[in-house]
Amino acid sequence: MAEPLSPLLLGSWALGSEASPFFANVGLAETLIPCSNGTADMKSKLQGSRKIWALAERCTRRAWRVSSISLAAAVALSSGCSGLTDRESASRLQAVEFNSSDLGQLPRDFTTALTGGGGPPSWVVRADPQALGGKPVLVQESADDTSYRFPMCIYEKAIARDVAVEVNWKAISGKVDQAGGIVLRYRPENYYIARANALEDNVVLFKTVGGKRSKIEEVQAKVTGGQWHTLRFEAKGPRLKVAIDGHTLIDRDDFTFPNPGKVGLWTKADSVSAFTDFRIEPVR
Repeated sequence: MAEPLSPLLLGSWALGSEASPFFANVGLAETLIPCSNGTADMKSKLQGSRKIWALAERCTRRAWRVSSISLAAAVALSSGCSGLTDRESASRLQAVEFNSSDLGQLPRDFTTALTGGGGPPSWVVRADPQALGGKPVLVQESADDTSYRFPMCIYEKAIARDVAVEVNWKAISGKVDQAGGIVLRYRPENYYIARANALEDNVVLFKTVGGKRSKIEEVQAKVTGGQWHTLRFEAKGPRLKVAIDGHTLIDRDDFTFPNPGKVGLWTKADSVSAFTDFRIEPVR
């Protein structure tokens, strides 16, 4: 029986590169998609028929989010689509909770990454009675003051192109920076960043290409350290939108990264930052 894939399918999931610009660069020969009965090996069909690709794209657009069930229950390439209806998939989001069982360690389903120099990042779940709802929070605790240093915490259960990520963020400390942000369409050393900075009072949209960061747009905004702010970063095709506390400040097109990627959280230099209420939703 084919093993189930990730429990979350968002937007244009990376099925392959030949049939559609929605698909990421995954080789056809290595791509296996289990059918709803869990028994069919679709490798030969993917190699042999472009009709399968058309059906796959239609299925992936419908199956925006699948939680607690395997991908096999959401995408059936040989006999049609099953799983969420259009209404359900369009209206549902995934809320990623940081659980008390993960206190003092990296949360499950996350990995760490670092662009730039300096020491390794330290992402751990901590108790915070003052957090919204009193729930545990995810904290980047390393205070390495290397200026060109960008610690990230990448969520491994979502690969998406058209997606919105929202999180509550608080700058705790930092002399070089007090920054926190969201990463979209992440692949190692290549991704978009939307971040706020309490020392600079601004919100900036960046892209990192081959490990080199460049600014797309900057907007001045009041960002207060020690207080919770809500960041939202949305991508649909080339359109990128960034909001803080319910106010959209950036709305730009950029064509650098057209393919799906992972999502995650981001800080800079010696920024000690806390995150909670991490939410992922499809953008139609």
